[in-house]
Formats: sequence, structure tokens, C-alpha cells
Amino acid sequence: MPKLTALDLPGSTEFVHALQMVWERGDAVFPLDSRLPTAAQESLLKRFGAATIITEQGETTLSDGTQVEPGDALVVATSGSSGLPKGAVLTHSAIEASARATSARLEVSTNDHWLACLPLAHIGGLSVITRSLIMGTALTVIDGFDANVVNHSDATLVSLVSTALQRIDASRFRYIVLGGARPPADRPAHCIATYGLTETGSGVVYNGVPLDGIEVDIRNEEVHLKGPMLLRCYRDGSSPLTDDGWLPTGDLGVLRGDGSLHVEGRRGDVINSGGEKVWPEDVETALIRHHGVVDVAVAGTPDSEWGHLVTAFVVTTRDDLPLDELRDFCRDQLPGYALPRKLERVSAIPRTALGKVRRNELRT
Repeated sequence: MPKLTALDLPGSTEFVHALQMVWERGDAVFPLDSRLPTAAQESLLKRFGAATIITEQGETTLSDGTQVEPGDALVVATSGSSGLPKGAVLTHSAIEASARATSARLEVSTNDHWLACLPLAHIGGLSVITRSLIMGTALTVIDGFDANVVNHSDATLVSLVSTALQRIDASRFRYIVLGGARPPADRPAHCIATYGLTETGSGVVYNGVPLDGIEVDIRNEEVHLKGPMLLRCYRDGSSPLTDDGWLPTGDLGVLRGDGSLHVEGRRGDVINSGGEKVWPEDVETALIRHHGVVDVAVAGTPDSEWGHLVTAFVVTTRDDLPLDELRDFCRDQLPGYALPRKLERVSAIPRTALGKVRRNELRT
């Protein structure tokens, strides 16, 4: 029976060759995040049932591991923005469906060249490699985002997070695929905002429009997705899918009149203040435009009168930036009930590798 092999390698051609070698022998790959502490790595290896691990020193047997099913290609850790990461099992047919649907939407040809510069332990970076291998395009893999390397790349296609966009010459690329945190509203036209999860094998909605083969439904305000790209199950054998094959995403959203999807945010992130719903991302988008704000995250903090207060956690250019100034700055952009009522200065905003705020780590 096939087994699970962990890859603990930097972003490089060696990673790609190792992945291909493991697939050729019929096993599945678990890309291990080398930035994690040793204890966290060991915990994931044990929980996901990896039998062997490949490092720059070679391949080592870990244990008997837990077998994978024939056809399983990848086990990818979810982002873990809240709680322990889960291991999403993606089959070869799922990643091929993802690669073909993505390539069709981007009109990819064999003349194209992908640049992989996101962490390969996350689906946003890993899917650049898998779609390139499946579609036969040129591929360059580097070990993490480097603005200088990206700006001098010959690639025509790249996947980035929003924070990296402002550090590069976007005009160098035919398309830039943006994932992770909410993209800037004023991005260039060829920068595509994607929506997807680890469980969907990368982005499945591009600029609000589902890829071919993806169905979108809103049930009780929650986004549900269905299609051939979805995971088979989690590594512990559990499945997030409904009996009829839909994936409840945990995100709230609406389908507009033209059929496009607008995602408002995570169900657990919405702030109920004085009976009004406030989405943190909307407030963050307004605040980050202030010249004194370097980075920002918004969350609700408990309050006996309002239920929750809209609280802005900000990294600022000066220590005396007052709450009133930020509130006044946002008045033309937000309704009164969404204006921040509390300000917390922090040295850094806790984020995942793809730029998503870890709201459960925000503390007052």
C-alpha cells in the first residue's frame, strides 16, 4: 500500500524532483514547513502519519506511518489561523482538475513560465508547482519571496500575497494571482484576486467568478463550494463535506445579481457591536490608507454596553497617533457604527505565512 512521505526541503528544483520521485513510486507527499519549531514539526509528522522524510541529507524512515489510498497525491496542512492544522488529502485527479481549470481561466500556454515564491508547505505555493508540472510550462522555484529576484525573473505568471505586490514591478508579468489576505481594491487589472482554501486545492473563484467545474451556493449566509478539485478527506479520516458533496467553507458571503461571489469574511470574525455587524476586513482596508498606519488588524473586544467594541490593533509610524484621528480619517469610508472605538498599538500583527491575520492571537 502507498505511504506518506514528508518533504523537508527548501524551495528549489530539488523539491520538485523529490516530489516527482515520490509520485512515481506511488506514494503521497506531505510538504513540511521548515519554519516551524522542531516540536511542532514532529507533532505534524506523527499526527499525519508520515512514514518517511526527505531532507537535504537524504530519505529517512520515521515509522510504519499510516497508509494512504491509491490515487492520493498530497497531504497539505491547513493554515491553522485558528486551532491545530488539519491534513487535507488531495488526489491526483483533484490537483489535475485544479491545474486545468486555473490554466484555462488564465489562458496558459506552453510559452508561459510560472514563478513559485510562496511557501511550499501551503497550497498557494505548492499549487504553482503542481499546475506547472501537469500543464508542461516552464517553472522557476525560489525559497521564499525575494523582491529583487521576482523583479528580475523571466516568468510570465506568479502567485503572490497582497503585501508583496507593492514591492515589485507588477507590469513584468502577464498575470499575477493573489491569494491569502484580502487584496487591495486599486490593484492593476491583470492582478487577479482568488478565493479558495487548502481544501479546494488552491483558488477556485477568480475575481468573484468560479472556475469551470466549480459550483457555489449560499446556505444560511455561508459559502458552500462543490467541484472536482475538492479534498477527498482529512488525514484523520474525517470529512468536512456534506452528504451531497458540498464543502461548507466557514466564510459568509453573497451571490450578486451577475452570479459573482462576494466573500464578507469568516463567520467567527464578524463583530457584533450595538446590534450592528461589522466586518474587520472593511475597517482594515480603510485604516491602512492612513499615512501613519504601517499594518493593522481589527477585532471585537468584549464590552458590557455594546457587546463588542470595534478595536484596531495598529503598527504605527509614531507613538502619539490618536484614536480620534483614525476615526475621523475613516468617516468618509465607513458607517458610524463601524468606526474603531478602541486603539491598541502593537509592534507587529500576527499573521500566517500567506498574510492572513491570526485574530485569535490579538490581545488587549
